[in-house]
Amino acid sequence: MEENIAKTDTVEMAKTYDSSLVEGKWYQYWEDSGFFHEEVNKDKPAFSIVMPPPNVTGALHLGHAMDSTIQDILTRFKRMQGFNTLWVPGTDHAGIATQAKVEEQLAKEGTSRNELGREKFLERVWDWKKQYGGRITQQLRRLGASCDWERERFTMDEGCSRSVREAFVDLYSKGLIYRGNYIVNWCPKCHTTISDIEVEHTDRDGNLYHLRYPVKGSQESLVVATTRPETMLGDTAVAVHPQDERYQHLIGKTLILPLMNREIPIIADEYVDREFGTGAVKITPAHDPNDFEIGLRHKLPQIIVLDKEAKMNENAGQYQGMDRFEARKAVVEDLKTAGVLVKIDAHAHAVGECYRCSTIIEPLVSKQWFVKMGPLAEPAIDVVRDGRLEFVPDRFDKIYLGWMENIRDWCISRQLWWGHRIPVWYCDKCGAEICSKEDPSSCPTCGADHLKQDPDVLDTWFSSGLWPFSTLGWPEKTPELEQFYPTSVLVTGRDIIFFWVARMIFMAMEFKKEVPFPKVMIHGLVLDAQGRKMSKSLGNGVDPIEVIDQYGADTLRFMLITGNTPGNDLRFHPERLEATRNFSNKIWNASRYVLLNLEDYEEGPRGELALADRWILTRYASTVENVTGALEKFDLGEAGRLLYEFIWNEFCDWYIELTKPRLYNKEDVLARHTAQSVLLEVLEGTLRLLHPFMPFLTEEIWQNFPVQGKSIMMQPWPEVPAYRDAVAEGNMTLLMEAIKAIRNIRAEMKVSPGQKVEIIILAPDQNQRAVLENGKADILKLAGGASVELFETLPEKPSQSASAVLEGVEIYLPLKGLMDLDKEVARIEKEISLVLQDQQVLETKLNNPGFTSKAPAAVVAKERERLEGLSARRVALEERLNELKQG
Repeated sequence: MEENIAKTDTVEMAKTYDSSLVEGKWYQYWEDSGFFHEEVNKDKPAFSIVMPPPNVTGALHLGHAMDSTIQDILTRFKRMQGFNTLWVPGTDHAGIATQAKVEEQLAKEGTSRNELGREKFLERVWDWKKQYGGRITQQLRRLGASCDWERERFTMDEGCSRSVREAFVDLYSKGLIYRGNYIVNWCPKCHTTISDIEVEHTDRDGNLYHLRYPVKGSQESLVVATTRPETMLGDTAVAVHPQDERYQHLIGKTLILPLMNREIPIIADEYVDREFGTGAVKITPAHDPNDFEIGLRHKLPQIIVLDKEAKMNENAGQYQGMDRFEARKAVVEDLKTAGVLVKIDAHAHAVGECYRCSTIIEPLVSKQWFVKMGPLAEPAIDVVRDGRLEFVPDRFDKIYLGWMENIRDWCISRQLWWGHRIPVWYCDKCGAEICSKEDPSSCPTCGADHLKQDPDVLDTWFSSGLWPFSTLGWPEKTPELEQFYPTSVLVTGRDIIFFWVARMIFMAMEFKKEVPFPKVMIHGLVLDAQGRKMSKSLGNGVDPIEVIDQYGADTLRFMLITGNTPGNDLRFHPERLEATRNFSNKIWNASRYVLLNLEDYEEGPRGELALADRWILTRYASTVENVTGALEKFDLGEAGRLLYEFIWNEFCDWYIELTKPRLYNKEDVLARHTAQSVLLEVLEGTLRLLHPFMPFLTEEIWQNFPVQGKSIMMQPWPEVPAYRDAVAEGNMTLLMEAIKAIRNIRAEMKVSPGQKVEIIILAPDQNQRAVLENGKADILKLAGGASVELFETLPEKPSQSASAVLEGVEIYLPLKGLMDLDKEVARIEKEISLVLQDQQVLETKLNNPGFTSKAPAAVVAKERERLEGLSARRVALEERLNELKQG
């Protein structure tokens, strides 16, 4: 192996771990050494991830931190497993958000984009991007993201721009992109369309206005109910349900539209809900999506009464120029005066708001560009149905399929200047429409050179939909595309399944004819401790950089991926940061202890392994196997839990303590060497297991150890050791249970830590007795014993003693003068209650044919054995309780 150029000169570790002195140093070393970058290597299996590109305007938030931590864990894991690994980082141009930032800047300078003009404005946006666009990527470095920064991409870089043009022109030529009048969601503040899934619906208190529309040439009238009386100025019909008996005689007749004095028909349509309001609905095709569809079915005119500033236009008569909410008040007053306002009811309803600026959106009919979704959705549905693409957890496939099966055509044009401009030109002379990958110099129809490009830009999600293959060089056939596509897994939040995941799938099936990734790992949102979404308005947001400054990146990373199950939201409890930092300190202190006891260590053959050695090597082998298995299944929370349990509860709390007598006895050189060897093997391997989760801490510790290599991140992932000793595992469990039982009695009886106690153990089984006999020294040391006596039988139970019952073993602590009899009775009663609960759970399980018929026979047998052990333990506890009660 090459000499480790990063090794420190000394093996003396600091007494305490200070993340602020470690993290920057190691990240710089990793990046400068090129450890994040790999060339295409066809001799290795490929593993690749594309980072969900955060907005170039953004700063790291807890959602990004969770998302990036998951990707980093998987990437570091696969890199250590020997895969040809690629994690592509990048940022999204974020059309609306970025343009808004620059417009705010211009407003402070007393100017606007319209005054600058399109070309100068775009120069300003690029300047802004250069100045602020790298902020989030620098913050991702603080988190420890080991992505290949040499391959960083931007959704408007030259390669991505070429991909966008290629995709647009291809879809256009197939008739899958078209331009037409359609109702869209318009944001009056951002001055652009936004898609249905970019509209956030908020429940608001409002009113339901009941209006009387007179029937022409009759004394009758129809009462309609509406939440938006100002849009009645654009009504072109009133609809009733065709089976509604109340209105059968009116279908086909004509109404007089109040205030506008315009004639409109009464139509029948099954969309109408007979139970809502009066069962008669005003139809305004230009200002309501459902009315728009009804209007198409009945060939109704579309009268637009609102402009793009959400003010009433020339079709609104006397209300022209009024803001929509001002017009509402005026219209209601005039309806009152005209005697056609029947009543106003309080009515709470969902109001659509722009996801960027929270302005109430306005449905408007306008000419836009659309992607025809029917033909594209079908193959994207099939790949999930037939299992070529799987969601983890699988419950999200139903959500995805439900949306895809009801998808509408996708409006892709945005009335912005920042973004991928639509590659369509119009000829001033002949009116031809030219769609081209390259900018045309003249009209191919008439030869004229007076061409105007469409002013709109594409929805940001259009370029993001191409991300898995555009970042690898498509449409060129690059070595990266051949090696790393399809990518291995997509990691993303449940909130953008429709925004992004669905679009990547149908774009990939159209252009690459295969899935963009076989697995989609969905994680939940990070909520506050009360389960609320974090937001500026609630003031409950948490800045990950502040957390990193205070606790370190590893603490934040480990906290974010543990204590949660795949796909579920995570509640952020600040106290969990303290607990995780304690875990870091535990690892540091344990490693420092081991290192201090390796001064004279030299590699060589081990002596006879002690019970504790055989046990920890067996537990380590199981941990390697189970952590690896959990990571392969994308259950990172379970992998983290397994590591925590092994490191804290088994390695630190038990094994290290059990090695101390041998380490401190320098006369028995072979026993000391054996303990050193096992400590080093298990700790070094465990650090490698932990590295993907806590990269900085593990690197700092590993660099101090007597091992070779440039970095822990470049070391191989631990192979599952063949070593297994089930007997040692069982024997050690018995010894630990005995020590824990004695400790529990001492704690409950409030025996001071320094006070030594006599320990009497009844162990009728010869093997159990032998284990405890051999473990006497450990029992004395770890349970505070003055003496340990073991018996096959006891003529009588020790009087005035506290006791514990294990499976097949009874332990007595004579505590004359120290024991509270009532307290001991209460303690044993509580223990009996817990044993009974465990018995009931096992009995239910074993009485369930679903378990006994499907589970392996060995598993069922083991559960029956457990039940027998619990029964014997309960009997022994009940006997002891009777003895105490009888005095």
